[in-house]
Amino acid sequence: MKFLLFLVIALLVVWLWRSGRRSDSPSDQATPTPPTPPGPQEMVRCAHCGVHLPHGDAIVGRIGLYCSKEHQQQAEP
Repeated sequence: MKFLLFLVIALLVVWLWRSGRRSDSPSDQATPTPPTPPGPQEMVRCAHCGVHLPHGDAIVGRIGLYCSKEHQQQAEP
C-alpha cells in the first residue's frame, strides 16, 4: 500500500513538473515572423547572348550588361 501511495505521489510530481515546463517553453512565447522574401527584380538582357537575368546578377560593362565575365570580355575586347 505504501508503494502504491509513493508511486501516485511520484507520478503527480512528474506531471506537475512537466506541465510547468510547457508553459515556460519558447513555443508559448511570441514566435518571430520570418523575413519577407525580396521583391521582384528588373530583368535585363545580356548584350552578347541575349539571355535574360535579374539586374542584380548582371555584370556591368562599357557597352551594356552581361550574364558572365566571359561574355563581357568577348563583346568588349
